This record gives sequence, C-alpha cells and structure tokens, in this order.
Amino acid sequence: MKAKDIANQYGLKKEGFESFLRQSNYKVNISLMGMSLDDDADIISIVSEYKKYEIRLSEERAIRERSQREAEERKRIAKQEEENRIRQAALDKKAALASMLITSGFTFDGYTVIKYSGYISGDDAISVDRGFSIFGGAGNVKDKLMEALVHIRRNALVELKEAAYALGCNAVIGVDYDYITLDPQTANLSGGTVYQPYVFGVTANGNAVVIEKNK
Repeated sequence: MKAKDIANQYGLKKEGFESFLRQSNYKVNISLMGMSLDDDADIISIVSEYKKYEIRLSEERAIRERSQREAEERKRIAKQEEENRIRQAALDKKAALASMLITSGFTFDGYTVIKYSGYISGDDAISVDRGFSIFGGAGNVKDKLMEALVHIRRNALVELKEAAYALGCNAVIGVDYDYITLDPQTANLSGGTVYQPYVFGVTANGNAVVIEKNK
C-alpha cells in the first residue's frame, strides 16, 4: 500500500509520515511511483506509532522554542540592564562633575582634604587662519577671539574635572592656567615661507583631591 494513500486515509502529513518510515525498521519499498509498504504490513500499528512519534516531535519542538524564547528574554533583560547601568553611570558622572569643587587655593572652607591623588591637567586649543576671521561677519575680531579663549578655557576646565573624576576625586585645588600661542612657519621647496594658521591653546592645571565636609 502506498504511503501517500495511508496518509490520506488516516489524515496524516505525507512528508512527515514518509520521513518516519525512512527512519523506522519497517520494510518499505521505494520506486518511481513513490514509497509503499508491503500488503501484509500492520497499517494500524504503524499509524499508531507514527502518531506517537509526531507527538514526541511536537513536544521536543515546543521545548526548543520555549528554550529559545527564554534565552532571548534573558538576552533582552541583560541588554536592558546594561543600558540602564550605562545610563545611570552617565547620570552619576554628570552629577559628580557638576558638584565637583574647584579652587585656585589649597583649601575649602568647611571641608578637609583627606586624600591627594596627584597633579592633573586639561587642554584645549583653536586655530586661526592668517588674514581671515574664522568667526564670520565683520565684527570685532579681538572680542571674538576673547570669546573663543573663554570657550577653550572652559573646555580645558571640563577636561580637568574629567581627569579628577577618573581618579575618584571630588575636588581640584591649586588650579591655574597656562596659555600658549604658536606662530608656525615652514619653508617650501621653492625657498619661500608658508605661514600656517595661528594656534591658541590653554592648559588648566591642578591637584586632584578627595574632600570631606567637616562635621
């Protein structure tokens, strides 16, 4: 009897039933006409075994799918926890930098320095093309340059705080600024001089410390 006829008769999936027969110890015949069983084969028993096999496959598939869903959920939770940790760390850092105390002196009223973590610095710079204003417009270049210097000084101070935070400190003492102006010139192959852009830089220096509020 042909396998496809048995499948039709008992409402089975033809491909699944034939796959089961290939893996079983039942004697099957395969020809150009398809797969078939001997006429004396116990069809009812074979069909019963196939249904048990199908149930077992379904249960195994359900277990795999559940395991996959659980694994994906664990990954989602782990990812969410990591994102929350990074977000919270960023918020904690922002709050720590905002509350960090800075002084050009070496003490804070009402606080005691309990740990010195060493000398730190922060830097920033701008470049200005010769004969041109990078600030745009026809305004006062001197004022614009001073505004830029204020900007890079603030950036240098931010870097100084970042350096203190990286050392686990909550304050910086002895803060001062060093300024540099570069007037770079280079000789070209024809013997002339190439004037590179002016460079204005600032370095904020200080000592990173840990302070505690006096009781």
